[in-house]
Amino acid sequence: MAIQPEGRGTRHGGAVAAVLAGLLLLAGCSTEPADDGDGGRERPTPKPAATGTLEQLAEKAGCDPNVQTDAAELRQANCTTGEGRYVLTTFATDRGQREWINEAKDYGGTYLVGRQWVAVGDPDVVAALRGRLGGTVETASPHHSGDSGGGGSEDGHSGHRGS
Repeated sequence: MAIQPEGRGTRHGGAVAAVLAGLLLLAGCSTEPADDGDGGRERPTPKPAATGTLEQLAEKAGCDPNVQTDAAELRQANCTTGEGRYVLTTFATDRGQREWINEAKDYGGTYLVGRQWVAVGDPDVVAALRGRLGGTVETASPHHSGDSGGGGSEDGHSGHRGS
């Protein structure tokens, strides 16, 4: 009777298991009939989020970007398309992006989030952009209370300037 040394063959078994798990995950992402009592409609596979520079993303979105911030950690541009206005921001790191989103959400809004980029605009604009850029929609309510704000508009906002 032949006995395999301990641990021999486990690398191959582990690799096979990892490949099978990956295939199962990929298979789970395909379009399948929804089994949630909605009449058998299919759930579409989400479009993968676009990647690229600020200019490349703006081109995919159909925008000629008006760059407002050009720094090492982020680049930000105002964009206007037929759907409306939005702000497109790219980030040097995933961590920088998440920190920015977490702070921005204090002001409310609708965010289309991709890998190291965010587009911020009205819900209808973000929905249209998602069709071109992919990504995930995140929404937030402002954390301030009362009627102290101007409805989310920055028009007439004095900023935080020292005197």
